[in-house]
Formats: sequence, structure tokens, C-alpha cells
Amino acid sequence: MYKRALRKKVCRFCETKATEIDYKDVKTLRNFVTERGRIISSRVSGTCARHHRMLDVAVKRARNIALLPFTTS
Repeated sequence: MYKRALRKKVCRFCETKATEIDYKDVKTLRNFVTERGRIISSRVSGTCARHHRMLDVAVKRARNIALLPFTTS
């Protein structure tokens, strides 16, 4: 078996020192949502727990005002 070099996942929001995640920024939010409309887990996306909670709230708000779909049709 070959060993793959593991790279530590770094939170994108910590790198940019984001204090808040805007629910109106649909372009950024789409990177954290699958085609089926599910929020990607922090384990897969690499976001820290603090920013993942903020991301969760932002995605849900964007869905409620129809900026993001709940599911695909």
C-alpha cells in the first residue's frame, strides 16, 4: 500500500480572520452545500467548530429567504 501525504485541513474562515459569515453571500455558501442541498460536515470541509456553527445558521437563513434551495428539483 502507498502512503498518502496527509495535509492538515485549515478553516477557510480562520485564515481570512472572518468574524461573521454573511447569509447573503451565496457564492461562498454554495461551496459548503452539496448538489442535494445538504450542508457538508466540518470533518470533510475542514471548517472549525465555531465557524461551522455560524455557517450552519447562514445556510439556513439563506434557505428561508430563497437564496439557496432546500433540495434539488
